[in-house]
Amino acid sequence: MTAAATPEPRNGRIGRPFADASPAEVRAALIPEEAAEFEREWRAVMTKAADTLDLAEVLETLEEWRLVAQLTAAAGPEQHRAMYRRAAVRLTGEDVPVTEPLADTKARLGL
Repeated sequence: MTAAATPEPRNGRIGRPFADASPAEVRAALIPEEAAEFEREWRAVMTKAADTLDLAEVLETLEEWRLVAQLTAAAGPEQHRAMYRRAAVRLTGEDVPVTEPLADTKARLGL
């Protein structure tokens, strides 16, 4: 009897699927609203890094967004948006309409 082969993780990734994701891979996994936010932050930290020759903030920003990409990919776009609405309801005690723009919901959360 032979054992079934275990499929290899994408790009050899084990554990967190976005642990070594490139900025382009991160952006591709995000919902459009957050992709635009990622692009703004990414451009800002890259500009700062070019001036200071320090990549610490670039790497920190990429790691933070890798987690968001992982959560988005795992839950799917609508459930990802719903996660923000649920968090806002718990923190504010106010209902958050499904039609509320994500930026407004995130503002309720102080994000």
